[in-house]
Amino acid sequence: MTPLVKGLAIAVAHIALVASLGGKLLYDRAMRPRIWVRAAPYDPTLPIRGRYVSLQLVVEPRGLREQKSGDQWPAPQSVTLRSDQDRLVAEVIPNTGYEASDVHVLYVQRRGEKLAVLDQPCAFYIPEHIADPSVRPEGEQLWVEVTIPRKGPPRPIQLGVKKNNASIVPLNID
Repeated sequence: MTPLVKGLAIAVAHIALVASLGGKLLYDRAMRPRIWVRAAPYDPTLPIRGRYVSLQLVVEPRGLREQKSGDQWPAPQSVTLRSDQDRLVAEVIPNTGYEASDVHVLYVQRRGEKLAVLDQPCAFYIPEHIADPSVRPEGEQLWVEVTIPRKGPPRPIQLGVKKNNASIVPLNID
């Protein structure tokens, strides 16, 4: 086998791997539930992160133990995610030990409100010519439409804004 044929075979294998991942993501987006989830933006101290907005997704916890005020490191609770009446619900997986690959929930304080959020932030890419959409005026909430895969964290699709009790308006980010 000549070096050219070997190189082409490796290139075809790489293209097939990338295409299979893209196909899986497109299949999940078409077949898995999509839901709007309230986002709690935060800014981690990463010096080189590009133009990404870091979001913690707010969930409705079911069956979770709350952290006691004296606990510094609460035991992580593995959860499974599902959609229930247009809400992202996190239910405890019974009788399981800690798995680093699982999705976990923690409680945070944002603007005086206690929220249950996913421990792994969701990164959403934004173009460099627009302002940071996570900075919202008082009375507005940032929401993100996500796909809920069978396992793992939700995958972001688009951002939206909810003013007071109005419906969610998708942001035009191009």
